[in-house]
Amino acid sequence: MNVDAGTPDATGAGGFAVEGSSKNDIARIHVVAGVIYNPERDKILIAKRPADSHQGGLWEFPGGKVAAGELAYQALCRELREELAIGVTAATPLLSESYDYPDKNIQLESWIVEGFTGSATGNEGQEIAWVALSDLGAYDFPAANRSILDQIRRPSV
Repeated sequence: MNVDAGTPDATGAGGFAVEGSSKNDIARIHVVAGVIYNPERDKILIAKRPADSHQGGLWEFPGGKVAAGELAYQALCRELREELAIGVTAATPLLSESYDYPDKNIQLESWIVEGFTGSATGNEGQEIAWVALSDLGAYDFPAANRSILDQIRRPSV
């Protein structure tokens, strides 16, 4: 399924089921993340989490929380505009997965961002980097990002 900026997914969850609670009774937070390829499709944009945030100092695929009543695709577009000053023009859902940290539970929806306008910049003061797929192993990511990393490293079928 490909979703472009003019036709957000009407399911509200990018075609994914979103769970509301977790096994440890901590509320589940719905978040989105973008795997953003450069136009040549040889590098992916990653951002470093602020040191004072949950999983601070680790690298991540940019994104953030889905607001109440917001579609996942809308949240992806909003978060990437706010964080990176880019406008998503096309994105495809990659995977959705629940992950339980000891202190926080998330429902993470990742998207392949296939098109965007603008030039990415760390709008919130965060460090960003365009990294070759083969070099991603040199960066420390939150545990919840492992499935995304595994998925994007697989050869295309």
